Amino acid sequence: MTRLGALLGHPWLTVRTQIALGIFFVVAALPKLADPPGFAHMIYNYRLVPGSLVNGMALAMPWLELLLGLALITGIWQRTAASLVGALLVVFTVAIGLNLLRGNPIDCGCFDVTAAGRSVEERFFDMKMVVVRDVGMLLLVAQGLWGSRPGAAEPAVR
Repeated sequence: MTRLGALLGHPWLTVRTQIALGIFFVVAALPKLADPPGFAHMIYNYRLVPGSLVNGMALAMPWLELLLGLALITGIWQRTAASLVGALLVVFTVAIGLNLLRGNPIDCGCFDVTAAGRSVEERFFDMKMVVVRDVGMLLLVAQGLWGSRPGAAEPAVR
């Protein structure tokens, strides 16, 4: 294993990466749990799922985010939780990207489910920043998966 690979897979870094991701997901879940109708409205604005699924998604997704975040923070089912967080981030990134391509300026509803009344240009800029943030978080997921793989904590043979 190279020195860079050893550094990226170091348990110290992996634990902190997983805790940071877990905190992001717990913080993102809380306003959605507090306002399911507001979050349902955000999901509806994406125009990607049938209306009949919106309410169920608005009720289930925040609980999934909360449970995955807590699993990452506590170290329970690390690889499974990190993999599911990565899958959610890919779905979120694709959903925002599709709305960018369609010219549909939406508030993502990631950390706040209230409409802020921003202009169309501000919402498009925010959407682009959300994609950048989610790609960065996917890199954290990749590091967590790299660092938690079997044998990652073993010292490199010289």
